[in-house]
Amino acid sequence: MTAQDQIDVALQRTAIAAFIYYPQIHVDQPDYRLDEDLAWCVEPLGELDPAALAAVREIVGRAIVEPTEYREELFSILSGLADADTPAE
Repeated sequence: MTAQDQIDVALQRTAIAAFIYYPQIHVDQPDYRLDEDLAWCVEPLGELDPAALAAVREIVGRAIVEPTEYREELFSILSGLADADTPAE
């Protein structure tokens, strides 16, 4: 899978997690853990350095909880990962 494919899958997973998330989910599903959704969303990205992983996990979490507010920042960070993986011409 190419880096762009990995990013696309991570973005799709984030959209799914955001779609099913709602503020009272912890009341209705006491075993729900945002960390589990975060791990699932970033898993396709493979190994990232700790700083990049922390930044991606933070913005993915924010995008799950408030997708409209953090959509652009999510695209920007994920695009940066693709750009970093693209060889210079």
